[in-house]
Amino acid sequence: MTKSELIAELAAANPHLLGRDVELIVQTIFNEISAALTRGDRVELRGFGAFTVKKRDARTGRNPRTGDMVSVDEKLVPFFKAGKELRERVNHQALSTDE
Repeated sequence: MTKSELIAELAAANPHLLGRDVELIVQTIFNEISAALTRGDRVELRGFGAFTVKKRDARTGRNPRTGDMVSVDEKLVPFFKAGKELRERVNHQALSTDE
């Protein structure tokens, strides 16, 4: 699902809201999550999951095209861990559609 598909579904489910208002709400939520992660904060959405920032140490990697060794600098990366409720819903859905 893309952001525009999310906005369209939320707008359809909430006809009392204007489409541009739904878009603003979604964009505000994403901006707040991004800002919190930029500050190094943890964002927890109960029943859904938690967003954190993890540090990846500097390392020596390999250029896949040439095979040359290259140094990869230390960096921070966003990380998402699904919550228990989300994992259970996904597993329940996956198992019921396999049958």
